[in-house]
Amino acid sequence: MYKVFVNDRPIIFTSSLKNEENFSLLNVKDIVIRSVIKQVKTGKLKGVYLYSEDIENDWKQFCNQYNMIKAGGGLVCNAKEELLFIFRARKWDLPKGRIHGNEDIEETAVREVEEECGINNVIIKKFLLNTYHFYYHEKKLRLKKIYWYLMYTDYSGKLTPLLEEGIKRVKFKNPSQVKAALQNTYANVRSVLEEYYKL
Repeated sequence: MYKVFVNDRPIIFTSSLKNEENFSLLNVKDIVIRSVIKQVKTGKLKGVYLYSEDIENDWKQFCNQYNMIKAGGGLVCNAKEELLFIFRARKWDLPKGRIHGNEDIEETAVREVEEECGINNVIIKKFLLNTYHFYYHEKKLRLKKIYWYLMYTDYSGKLTPLLEEGIKRVKFKNPSQVKAALQNTYANVRSVLEEYYKL
């Protein structure tokens, strides 16, 4: 199964005929993908399952249509077992960003976390998952794949938001604060936290 978000609404590529979310179930062979994206974007569809008999091939063809951008990000835990969040565009988010030059994706993820939050001594503990979402860049619809890592830092200094990236605040949050933040965040972020809580 592959899930890509459009305005926080999911398009789910699946090889199963189960419909757990009560979304429309369409055969990927019978649809025009841009039309489906538009319907999900505008809310005409709250979400959709795209059934595929060859999911790996159909997903690959889908990704190839959109010049997919790769990014790395982190769910950072500190010694108090608090989780690091950033506040940008009036929502709580996790630090992430695009690959620069010849970086590998793990280097990207660590660099972006350190730059966006003003911290250091960040280490990767393990890979969590990939998330996918659409966004507009220069009026073109783009697909972004984010590689998310569980990270740790012993940093205890001042947190400094990267203002030029539109980040207003950076904060380590305790469990009750995380729960509140999840009421004002993105579906991708909730997916990352769900994966973390499975550990």
